[in-house]
Amino acid sequence: MALKNVLLAAVAIAPAAVYAQSGAWGQCGGIGWNGSKTCISGYTCTYGNDYYSQCLPGQPQQTTQQPTSTKTTSTTKPPTTATTTTGGNTGTTVIPTGPAVTGNPFLDKKIYANPYYSSEIHTLAIPQMTGAAKAAASKVAEVGTFVWLDTMAKVPSLDTYLGNIAAINAAGASQEVIANFVVYDLPDRDCAALASNGEWSIADGGVAKYKNYIDTIRGLIVKHSNVKIVLVIEPDSLANMITNMGVPKCANAASTYRSLTVYAMEKLNLPNVSMYLDAGHAGWLGWAANIGPTADMFAELYVQAGKPKAVRGLATNVSNYNGFSVAQCAPFTTPNANCDEKRYVNALAPLLTAKGFPAHFIVDTSRSGVQPGGRVAWGDWCNVSGSGFGPRPTTNTGDALVDSFVWIKPGGECDGTSDTSAVRYDGHCGVASAMKPAPEAGQWFQAFFNMLVVNANPSF
Repeated sequence: MALKNVLLAAVAIAPAAVYAQSGAWGQCGGIGWNGSKTCISGYTCTYGNDYYSQCLPGQPQQTTQQPTSTKTTSTTKPPTTATTTTGGNTGTTVIPTGPAVTGNPFLDKKIYANPYYSSEIHTLAIPQMTGAAKAAASKVAEVGTFVWLDTMAKVPSLDTYLGNIAAINAAGASQEVIANFVVYDLPDRDCAALASNGEWSIADGGVAKYKNYIDTIRGLIVKHSNVKIVLVIEPDSLANMITNMGVPKCANAASTYRSLTVYAMEKLNLPNVSMYLDAGHAGWLGWAANIGPTADMFAELYVQAGKPKAVRGLATNVSNYNGFSVAQCAPFTTPNANCDEKRYVNALAPLLTAKGFPAHFIVDTSRSGVQPGGRVAWGDWCNVSGSGFGPRPTTNTGDALVDSFVWIKPGGECDGTSDTSAVRYDGHCGVASAMKPAPEAGQWFQAFFNMLVVNANPSF
């Protein structure tokens, strides 16, 4: 009963009726939003980006984010549990307490089914569904997924999530629950695309802002040192350093991406943390010309960061659609021999091992249920038609290199808008394989979610 009460307190599902105030985790602002701009008691309307503000737990911060060209960062200081002053250092070194993670962090653990994604499904999706699809959607809401910390304004929610997980575990969870987050807020983010451009620029103090973002995350992790945490570090960033240096924005951001990735590895190297750096996917870095430089880059940054113990390996296929192991390679993969994620990680692993980088992987299977789906080119990444939910998170991957299949991308949240007049419109969201009409990146895409549920393989 205690565990049930904890879960009910964490996931306050709002009914489908229209409220004078937005409910828990609901939208409360953004360009084009005509609904309520206030939240129910205990939740604060928090700026995410110009197109989306959300009701997050807690009271307003002293300094708030506003949808303007100049954004401020939270003044909340990272909490600490114990500190020691180090010689020659004007700051302090936090000494975390709690159990250290060794080996596969997913083994015999349960991935946290975060209340935000569950609320999206229960309040936005299910009221529009019927029959078997409606029943299946409720099961999707129970799947553990990663939480994306894609703006500074979302970082305080880390405190709520970790506190809830600690309470669930203390109440006697049958399997220890672990937390899973995506660190995703580099300045000049998404340098080779437009759909997920971030909130900061390098030219406008982005480096200092990002370091504060990482420091704040670190402080909250230390505060909850009894919770085991898995972090995926900056999807797409380092992969762009391999293939898109001809793009001026990427070339200009290269040294910053590298140095801030090292900073993140150093600061988040904590006993209760396991980190996986993002390594693109088979159709991006798995090509013969790219895979060697990929291994070189990861090894170099790993050494620069001091070979942090918390770095467990790499994450692949994040927010993408590749199958893990396909019986027949899709025509568009030719002549790349690494036509799926299994082939890719097995080709990359020995190169990493030779250079001293830990060759362990997690693979995002959230939307890989149908192969090859509606893709006509391997570069089709935006709202791909014909897709379905894929294998559920599990450590039974059939490959010793792969720690777990995971759901990093929350299925139903849009990849990018199909509105050609939108500031963040990316041409990939207008190709034949992309479902249309599509809202802004990160917003709920009901038609796409319906498709994922119907095409789920295995089915729910």
